[in-house]
Amino acid sequence: MVFTVAARDGASSARTGVLQLPHGTVATPVFMPVGTSGTVKAMTVEDLKEIGFEIILSNTYHLYLRPGMEVMAGAGGLHRFMNWDQNILTDSGGFQVFSLSALRKISSEGAWFQSHIDGSRHFLSPEKAVEIQCVIDSDIQMQLDVCSGWGSSRKDSEQALAITTEWMTRAHQTWETRRAEGYAGSLFSIVQGNFFPDLRQRSAEACIADGAPGIAIGGLSVGEPPEVFSETLALTAALLPDEKPRYVMGIGTPEYILEAIENGIDMFDCVLPTREGRNGRVYTRSGPFALKKSENSMDFMPIDKECACKVCRQYTRAYLRHLYKTREILCSMLASYHNLFFLNQLVLDARRAIEENRFSAFKKNFLAHYQEGTE
Repeated sequence: MVFTVAARDGASSARTGVLQLPHGTVATPVFMPVGTSGTVKAMTVEDLKEIGFEIILSNTYHLYLRPGMEVMAGAGGLHRFMNWDQNILTDSGGFQVFSLSALRKISSEGAWFQSHIDGSRHFLSPEKAVEIQCVIDSDIQMQLDVCSGWGSSRKDSEQALAITTEWMTRAHQTWETRRAEGYAGSLFSIVQGNFFPDLRQRSAEACIADGAPGIAIGGLSVGEPPEVFSETLALTAALLPDEKPRYVMGIGTPEYILEAIENGIDMFDCVLPTREGRNGRVYTRSGPFALKKSENSMDFMPIDKECACKVCRQYTRAYLRHLYKTREILCSMLASYHNLFFLNQLVLDARRAIEENRFSAFKKNFLAHYQEGTE
């Protein structure tokens, strides 16, 4: 992997760049749609390419359980399995294991957990997480980590960080071995430390010393207030090396995306745009709205008259509301397409603003209109 910074904004830490990965180049900043189980819900790979996505995210935990590694190896990796010839980043599964709470047990050795599918017991170590992602043939894979939620005690946060740091070293060793055997993907380390500034600094220093090609910021957007998110994001981003790509995991609202870009973040992902699309909530320059509202029943305007996506060119709010109310699958498909197009266009506009040295004004103007109409 090669990362090059291309342009910088003069009034913030925002920057554009290019990632060179095994399945092509990726322009940054970049929003990555989430295809948890090898598909971005309600979207075809042709849809994703049409919008312009160069990288998507999938999940180690879910693919490991179903369809399983025998199928994944037999298919020749996830790219061939899902017919996606561009880049894939895979989450290690750490957050999913974290979310299981009562169904898992974590020690320095690894994590024991019960499948949410059939209750079967499984063990995931940092080494195994790397091996699984090599079978998937991830272009970027993440180390296994321990995420601690908002409100965790300092003691629990220190313990989670200590395990995460040990796992990072072990994952890196396994990745180096697989690289020597021909695996072309990169491994990113993850900064944890909950919302304790000194723990965040300790974790960032360990990630830098580890020497991974890129560094992710984990443990954000886990229930904390927006002001705590902002403070912790700014603090952590400032600790990371300039020459490596920076990735904030699990953010997908326009507000958080623009804040991340402002702080020099290059990559981000979230399930939100497709989840909200399936629930009939769509984004516009004037804020999001719910299709199901009766006021849309006779509204023959597009979702967003400023949007150039095929949904806004071809369909009306009234028709989409009808699809939603009649529970037609097409509503999920069209709303998800629009939401992903909207976020991708937001990032494209942000890149252009950075290149023209006007990102701060762009962010201010966008949010002034967007938040004014937010429900």
